[in-house]
Amino acid sequence: MKAIRVEQFGGPEVLQLSEVETPPVGPNQVFIQVRAIGVNPVEAYIRSGNYGNMPQLPYTPGSDAAGEIIEIGEGVTGFQVGQRVYTWNPRGGAYAEQMLCDQQAVFALPDNVSFEQGAALGVPYATAHRALFGRGQAQPGESVLIHGASGGVGVACVQLARAFGLTVIGTAGTEEGRRLVNEQGAHHVLDHTADNYLTAIPEITGGHGVHLIIEMLANVNLQRDLEVLANYGRVVVVGNRGEITINPRETMKRDADIRGMTLFNVPPAEIPGIHAALRAGLEEGTLHPVIGRRFSLAEAALAHEEVMASGSWGKIILLP
Repeated sequence: MKAIRVEQFGGPEVLQLSEVETPPVGPNQVFIQVRAIGVNPVEAYIRSGNYGNMPQLPYTPGSDAAGEIIEIGEGVTGFQVGQRVYTWNPRGGAYAEQMLCDQQAVFALPDNVSFEQGAALGVPYATAHRALFGRGQAQPGESVLIHGASGGVGVACVQLARAFGLTVIGTAGTEEGRRLVNEQGAHHVLDHTADNYLTAIPEITGGHGVHLIIEMLANVNLQRDLEVLANYGRVVVVGNRGEITINPRETMKRDADIRGMTLFNVPPAEIPGIHAALRAGLEEGTLHPVIGRRFSLAEAALAHEEVMASGSWGKIILLP
């Protein structure tokens, strides 16, 4: 089968389409014909060599994909050959024509959800759910500011927060992105390329500040985030690309929290509940992943350039 392999860390050009051996299916494992693959920023960080938890070389990137089960290992229950599924964190990586997954990393894909949308679920929607409700402890009636709300995680945050009864403030850097954020249900949409765009927060929140901030670029925004938080507010750091100096007094004035998160730290016992909530939203139609650009598997390098580009929107997809 064909798969993307990384022989050395570096720029997007290290993503090479190669022929690899088809792995055997072991106990409690599922083998899947891949129909669509989701591309996430974290995969670009890992590929470049700038991430805390690095794989051994060579490796195949990718966590998110959707497809059909073609083989089931001994001991697998609840799945059958031919079933439509999506995955998170497969064995051996998702940038491939086929992939091997442990049973607990496979989830049924509702009939009303396309394979491309299924490939947008694993990391973005689980991250959004964990950021809002696990780390952010969002409550109905609160306000939430979502930076970069036009991206894969951002769109998921907007949809989940709106369905849960929060007042949603989303930011985006392009007119197309802001239109998308508005279409997904945000009550207020801000242009984060404009000077002092956060000065709108006091008016939006009646002078109280925002209760929760989902931060996609903490090295740029964190100090300003702290200045617009409500008392007892929380900032959940989902993305960061460098260092920043902050004034901790802003946290003291508000009894505010800064909380980091990564999906790889989610306790295993919480994963089924997250995906059960996502499935319910997908079936009801309150959750509907938005697809941005599509690339062939051989164009993985272009997809990595796109996912890191300013102004990209929706979920970037590879089609094997």
